Amino acid sequence: MNARSALFDLYGDHLRERGGQAPIAALVRLLAALEIAAPAVRTAVSRMVRQEWLEPVRLPPGPGYALTPRAVRRLDEAAHRIYRDLGPWDGRWHLLVVERVRERARRDRLAAGLGYLGYARLSENTWISPRASSELDPLLDAESVRAERFHSAYEGDAHGLVARAWDLDGLARAYERWLADAHALVARDQAFSDEQAFAMRSRLVHEWRKFLFRDPGLPQDVLPEGWPGTRAARFFDAEAARLLPAASRFVEGCLEDPSPRGDEEDDDV
Repeated sequence: MNARSALFDLYGDHLRERGGQAPIAALVRLLAALEIAAPAVRTAVSRMVRQEWLEPVRLPPGPGYALTPRAVRRLDEAAHRIYRDLGPWDGRWHLLVVERVRERARRDRLAAGLGYLGYARLSENTWISPRASSELDPLLDAESVRAERFHSAYEGDAHGLVARAWDLDGLARAYERWLADAHALVARDQAFSDEQAFAMRSRLVHEWRKFLFRDPGLPQDVLPEGWPGTRAARFFDAEAARLLPAASRFVEGCLEDPSPRGDEEDDDV
């Protein structure tokens, strides 16, 4: 887990619902629980400020960093997908026909961005997702790309459509691997402190969040029978909920007293 990813996880999983801001000293202390050193945290924060994910704020304990509106939108949508709070699927697909992009760098950024937002490529310029993304317009605007959009039902074999657009075999194997690793991570016969609960939950969420790049929240109706992602989601929900109270206590303690040992003075990035 690198510092930048850990910060996204921290803000999304804990700080987003606590005002979306924290002192830099608290960020350093929280990520120390994940064995991420203070210089790496400060470097990642500076990078996220340049990329307009975070903005400096002055807080009572000292300098800190708050989510930008862009980051709030990103984390809100990610949370809906992580916890599958997507509402019922209406049976229609969102199709994009994207204009041709000649520059390779822009083309690669666009493809990566669409993949993260839950779109899969059907052909060179046509992308499909089970639902529209609220972040689509900012992505297209950032790359100065135009796209035609359609909502449409599919009259053919929906299972075949999904298998053509998404690598279901690879995704199923990834869910099975995640389950095996997650069982080992959160073994129930171990006692743990609040800090350890925070670290376990952080690693659990971090690994689960990687599925945002591969699975748009495909509707159960179009997935193979016995889909391992369903078992994985049940396990994630149960363990994330089990670890949350202790993890939250650790977060609250760090926010209330960011530098209890006096080793992190007010030092802006």
